[in-house]
Formats: sequence, structure tokens, C-alpha cells
Amino acid sequence: MTATSPIRIAPSILSADFAALGEAVRAIDAAGADYIHVDVMDGHFVPNITIGPNVVKALRPHSKKIFDVHLMIAPADPYLESFAAAGADIITIHPEASPHFHRSLQTIRGLGKRAGLALNPATPVDVLDHVMDLVDLILVMTVNPGFGGQAYIPLADKIRSVRQKIATSGRDIDLEVDGGINPETAREVIAAGANVLVAGTAVFSGGAEKYAANIAALRG
Repeated sequence: MTATSPIRIAPSILSADFAALGEAVRAIDAAGADYIHVDVMDGHFVPNITIGPNVVKALRPHSKKIFDVHLMIAPADPYLESFAAAGADIITIHPEASPHFHRSLQTIRGLGKRAGLALNPATPVDVLDHVMDLVDLILVMTVNPGFGGQAYIPLADKIRSVRQKIATSGRDIDLEVDGGINPETAREVIAAGANVLVAGTAVFSGGAEKYAANIAALRG
């Protein structure tokens, strides 16, 4: 994956109407979303609680797009199989959420899913050094995880460092960025090397009739 790869947009359903999640997934699918980003929070690893594998399973019939499931839970390992069975295509976990992170990535890939590694703003990039052969997606968080609608933390240098590691690896690895993404910050992270953008508020603002335009604006 290169920095010139087509930009993919992964709307975060954290910003959708939770009373109508199935409808929201269908709407962003029709509006041109590439991935459906699902934020899973446990009130322990992050200070918020969202959804579990049963909700992912319930949403799965509403779209054939890639379900990009970000686990902000600890421990993560006991739930990997459940989220895989529920229909996740990508399962992303944090190194801080597993005492044996290398094994966790092996488990995800052994379940037939793409394995993602998430870097919090203060997580050093060198945590990637011994797992680049196991990751299919690297998620750089440009907010501290736990809530939608937070202000973007400028981490373009970190994104560029991750892009360089991907280039050195020679592997086809997505570089995803999540946190405070809007049309302005999208340009910055794309220039730094991101090719997948997670956006909640920027996609879901204005109602369903605006989703397609909102998604197009993020692509630049």
C-alpha cells in the first residue's frame, strides 16, 4: 500500500443514531463508504461503553462492506473469536490490551481476519518493529480513545514514521487514522501517508442526505 493508493473512508457508527444503527449502516454504505468502522469500548480500557459482538452480528446483514472493528477493550484476547464469528473483517487491538500482543495478532489472522494494531497518541511507533509481518492495518489515533467528537491532535510526523515502516516492510499494509478527522485534517493526514480515514461527526453531520457529500469531501 502506498501513499498514492485510493483514499478509503471508514465512517464510525459511534456518531450514528444508536436507535437506528441498521438504517445508518445501510445509508453510509449507499453513500459511498468503503469500510464500516465499529468502535467497541468497555468502560475499562477507555472511559466509555458501546457495543459488543451481538450488535456486530445484528448489523452484518445490513452491508457487504468491510467491517472494520476497533477493540478498545482489555483484555482483548477472550473476545477475538466472538467478534470474528459476528462478522468482523478487520479486528484492531491495542498493544496495551494484551500481554502477548504477537500471539494476539496471530490469533486474529488464524481466525481468517485481517489484523490491526492501534497506536494511541503516546504509544511509540517502535512497538511495530517485531510484528510488521503480522499486521494488515496500522491505526494511528489522533485523539485519546474513548469518545467521539474530540479535537484532532496533530501527529503528522508519527504518521509519516509509520508510513516509512510500511514502505520498508514491503508489505501491503493499510495506514488508518482516527480522531478529529474532517476535510481540513484529512488533507494533513493524507499528505503524511494515510490511506484510510475514520470519521464520525464529519460523516454523520447534516442527516442522511448529506452523507455522500460528506464522504466525498473527506477524499479531497
